[in-house]
Amino acid sequence: MRVLIATDAWHPQVNGVVRTLTMMAEAAKSLGVDVSFLTPASFRTVALPSYADLRVALPSRWKIARLVAQAKPDNIHIATEGPIGFAVRAYCRRRGIPFTTSFHTRFPEYISARFPIPESWIWAGLRRFHGASSAVMAATPALAAELRGRGFRNVVLWPRGVDAGLFHPRQVDLGLPKPIFLCVGRVAVEKNLEAFLALDLPGTKVVVGDGPARAALELKYPKAVFLGSLQGEALAVAYAAASVFVFPSKTDTFGLVLLEALASGVPVAAFPVTGPRDVIGAAPVGVLSEDLQEACLGALKLLPQACLRFAANHTWEASARAFVNNISKVREEAGADAKPARKHPRFAA
Repeated sequence: MRVLIATDAWHPQVNGVVRTLTMMAEAAKSLGVDVSFLTPASFRTVALPSYADLRVALPSRWKIARLVAQAKPDNIHIATEGPIGFAVRAYCRRRGIPFTTSFHTRFPEYISARFPIPESWIWAGLRRFHGASSAVMAATPALAAELRGRGFRNVVLWPRGVDAGLFHPRQVDLGLPKPIFLCVGRVAVEKNLEAFLALDLPGTKVVVGDGPARAALELKYPKAVFLGSLQGEALAVAYAAASVFVFPSKTDTFGLVLLEALASGVPVAAFPVTGPRDVIGAAPVGVLSEDLQEACLGALKLLPQACLRFAANHTWEASARAFVNNISKVREEAGADAKPARKHPRFAA
């Protein structure tokens, strides 16, 4: 099976969407599935307003058609609601080709944090975008239920995984006063980092990541340590050095970083919201509280062994299998009308 994933989020971006797509694609190989990507790397890009570190593609209709035709996919999946996502959606609709989508980001909350645009308008646009999809993939049952409650149709589950070969406990000393409270993610207003940085905690607060709010937050909180963006082994070392992983965001749909921290034997402190609540639930691997300071101090008492056992149940192989099963089920339910994209009579550019 050949699957083409259209995504506006791609390298050099460092975020959960990019890691999810790349790790799932690698794991899908063992299932006999070849995943290719249609990304901003093929187009001219411009900086996103109010977020210069993020660039968005400017895809042309003819180039989208050419790239899809070259990929010869059996199935098309649209991962993001950006310019590439809209262009591929339009391509499929013009030709009557079925496609699936996934819901990764709470754009209504993100956008309203920057611009005076009602969230209801953005939700309406997202419903319209995903309304043409044969299946909308959500990371957790709670997110799936929320989307159904907001009028989304054909919502199915696509769980996430973690690379335990990279993220695992190890002896690390950053030379900082302990305990170490770690936060990993974009340094931007929607991540609610000030709720963490303003806390009165013992030891050291460490932030891994970069973004438009970093300079201002470094100036405002000089005692916190900002390590910038880290990837691979360097990121895994930062996790392993932590005593508690702090997740102050209230808008993330999942929070892949939660699983990465748990696989490193590090308990979680977070607000009881969608994302951490769905990932952790009642498991003794984190403390969820409206009082984030209380959650941080409580998480210090949790056992690393419980975190490791919990993370062991989340693999990228299982995530890839769920993704492939969702696509296969859509084709089975559609029957003979669901022709493979590469064999579709109107597939040619």
